[in-house]
Amino acid sequence: MVLLGQSGSRISSFTTLTGPLVAAAPRTPYTFTTTSSGLQYRIITAGAGPRPTSGQTIQAHYTGTLENGTKFDSSRDRGTPFSFTLGRGQVIAGWDEFFALAQVGDRAILRIPANLAYGSTARPGIPANSTLVFDVQLVSAT
Repeated sequence: MVLLGQSGSRISSFTTLTGPLVAAAPRTPYTFTTTSSGLQYRIITAGAGPRPTSGQTIQAHYTGTLENGTKFDSSRDRGTPFSFTLGRGQVIAGWDEFFALAQVGDRAILRIPANLAYGSTARPGIPANSTLVFDVQLVSAT
């Protein structure tokens, strides 16, 4: 279905998604904060908890995708937050960097360039030199 404006020009198109008609609207691009290392993040929901410190145990939920949207892993699918020690190199560098900046309760989208992820090493479901996108939530820091 096409909607026409007063001048007869096409102003919107609609797609049926197993239900009512849904307007296909252009997406507003997200604004990301970029750190000096190249990590990009956007806080979706700001937490009110404390900022973690190096050596604390972090519990976080995440969904990881490639830039094309292909999901490669998710703690949410398993129903259990992922745990690691902040600042000990137990996770990719982009995670250590972001979670040192975050507050407990923050939910964010991360864009992690290959040099802060797995670099030239391929991993199952992750090609070499991939920028990774994560939807993360900092559940706790103890």
